[in-house]
Amino acid sequence: MTEDHDAAGAMTFIFEAGVLKRAARTGWWFAGVKHPESIAEHSFRTALIGMMLAAMEGANPARVSMLCVLHDTQETRITDIPHIAKRYLTAVPNTAVTADQVADCPPAVADAITGAVAEYEAGETLEAVVARDADKLECLIQAVEYRHQGVDNVQRWIDSSRAALKTASAHRLADAALDGQPLAWLTPRRQTEL
Repeated sequence: MTEDHDAAGAMTFIFEAGVLKRAARTGWWFAGVKHPESIAEHSFRTALIGMMLAAMEGANPARVSMLCVLHDTQETRITDIPHIAKRYLTAVPNTAVTADQVADCPPAVADAITGAVAEYEAGETLEAVVARDADKLECLIQAVEYRHQGVDNVQRWIDSSRAALKTASAHRLADAALDGQPLAWLTPRRQTEL
């Protein structure tokens, strides 16, 4: 393969991933959220949470962030299937979707992406456990934010996300989210004289 072909293949995946900026997290429609966050917005904050959890749990923050960024990239092709719909649908494994998505990428890129998705899906490494906790914690935090915005029907998302957490650090952050105020950061902890 030529370098131009490799670049074109990588760019195809980058363009495809851009769709996630426009694709909504559809499960929130059941809670009454008319305009839920996009999959890309969810993945961004999941990666941020993952980096922090990794530092707290002694995992590799860069690897966890990578797993988090890639954990929902398959949804460009299979969409964000709400949890209830999964009872009735059979989708191909995320690893198979990812393999199709990166088939034209340079081999090193394809290997890096497919390896990360396979690691996340297997859920066996500390980094994968932390990344999965970051995903669930982000959902819990989003539910808390929606509740503060007046969406009442979010408790089931809070409960199911909390129940799925594995690490002690994720449980501590969940407690802080449930006890906190989403806009508390707007009030400085201490005022300084200018």
